[in-house]
Amino acid sequence: MLLLSIFILIMAIALNYKHVLNSYLFVRIGFIIFALTGAISFNTLYLNNIGTGMGIYSGLFQITSLTQFFDLFISIVGCLIFLSWPLSKNTSINTIEGIDSISEPQSLNMLSTKSYPREYTLVALLSTVGASLLISSSDLISLYLSIELQSFGVYILASIYRNLGSAVSAGLKYFLLGSLSSCIILLGAAIIYTYTGITHFDSIYSFIFVTENQAILQGISLGIVLIFIGFFFKVGAAPLHNWSPDVYDESPNIVTVWLTVMPKISILILLLELYLNIGIIEYNFSSALSSFALIDKNSIIYYLKNLILISSILSLIIGSTVGLSQNRIKRLLAYSTISHIGFILLALSINTEQSVESLIFYIVQYSLTNLNVFLIILAVGILIKSNTAKNYYSDNSFEDKGSENDVQYINELKGLFFYNPLLSLSLSICLFSMAGIPPLIGFFSKQFVLYAAIQKGFYFISIVAIIVSVISASYYLNVIKILHVSDSNYIAKAKEAGKEWNINSTHSFIISTLTISILLFILKPSIILNSTAILSLTLFYY
Repeated sequence: MLLLSIFILIMAIALNYKHVLNSYLFVRIGFIIFALTGAISFNTLYLNNIGTGMGIYSGLFQITSLTQFFDLFISIVGCLIFLSWPLSKNTSINTIEGIDSISEPQSLNMLSTKSYPREYTLVALLSTVGASLLISSSDLISLYLSIELQSFGVYILASIYRNLGSAVSAGLKYFLLGSLSSCIILLGAAIIYTYTGITHFDSIYSFIFVTENQAILQGISLGIVLIFIGFFFKVGAAPLHNWSPDVYDESPNIVTVWLTVMPKISILILLLELYLNIGIIEYNFSSALSSFALIDKNSIIYYLKNLILISSILSLIIGSTVGLSQNRIKRLLAYSTISHIGFILLALSINTEQSVESLIFYIVQYSLTNLNVFLIILAVGILIKSNTAKNYYSDNSFEDKGSENDVQYINELKGLFFYNPLLSLSLSICLFSMAGIPPLIGFFSKQFVLYAAIQKGFYFISIVAIIVSVISASYYLNVIKILHVSDSNYIAKAKEAGKEWNINSTHSFIISTLTISILLFILKPSIILNSTAILSLTLFYY
């Protein structure tokens, strides 16, 4: 479905129907494509043998209930991003190179200063194809090709605004460092193939089970560790996180909202499948082999568990402490993401039914919460920097290095509560959820991870996670304080302008729906919790 849609869009662009297919319509077409893809993924969940998995394309990919669930989830997130496209009213749009011109702006909710490139939709769909294939990969070849397909799309998105120097810089950094991580993944795959002569995951697991050659086992261990390191690089886990704040900060907000959510989902689910299958092999060893053989065979899972725990601790500490010194909103959210990656990696390392359930739940809730935060920031950027509200700000101390509608500094949110209280409260609820304040959904995700860690005996890292959660709550609370601090001069100018702030109705509806879900999760938690519990059981018992 996605591939066919991409080919059709490429033909439409090649035929140059600019007067018919402008960027606004491309976004709506992208939304329809995501909706249809999600419907197809939902229907496949009803197949009788989906739990055991079905191999397709000669075993290069394997479809399971977990892969289809997250295909559906990725489609839902894509729908929300495209459906809540940041638009405002009463602004004409000029034609510039690479940007569409849209006639009759009063008939539609238009962008505040300029339209977005039509290629955004095409590249986003291409990246989604890579993400969907990556989740279902069951071979080293398909794994590498899928991660490259996803990464190439993200590289282009980061630099799609070629007229902005900061966007080009972000795209170049992302491309160079992402290529380095891809090289590490390819090196790991090559080492595994050198020692085994096979590329299919199931065959590699069987090979590990039957071989007793220590040199071969250590070679396979090195290859798997390198693959995990490469993927840690791509999700921005510490200590391989330095690119993440720079790329997020220098990219326009409409690009950052995609970068911070979509690529991470597929990578984390793939890591879960790889680590869980290796853990199942370890369990089989414990029941079938002698204790001496168990020590030899246990080296792979031993190396991986220590690697994941080290990265988890560093991510928790660095993401929470370095975020305290940030005054730019997207850099702060980048370090917040690093901190939450630490919780996800902690759940991944435990390798029990409860930890897998908490990991899936954490990915779902954090993706939706983070998406809502960026949608609110997009809305605020449109409001405070659009032509209808540009006279609200007379202070030119903020250097805008991104798009003209981007909020760059935390202080630009000062006093938001006094002229748009609902938007301010929505952002506050999301930040409280990220901080882990009960009874919001973010609190339960952290509680589940910590409970699983304590049950398994990870007492030290659990204490570290609790301490850094308290530390990270301080910079969330600082943003909330700024939202509710009154600036008399600022408010006076806002009142003098006498104009109401309006954003696209669909955008506001998505924000309100996600906010209510975060706030009232405790009243109806069964939908998400039952889904994550069933998925964790299928992973262990099929």
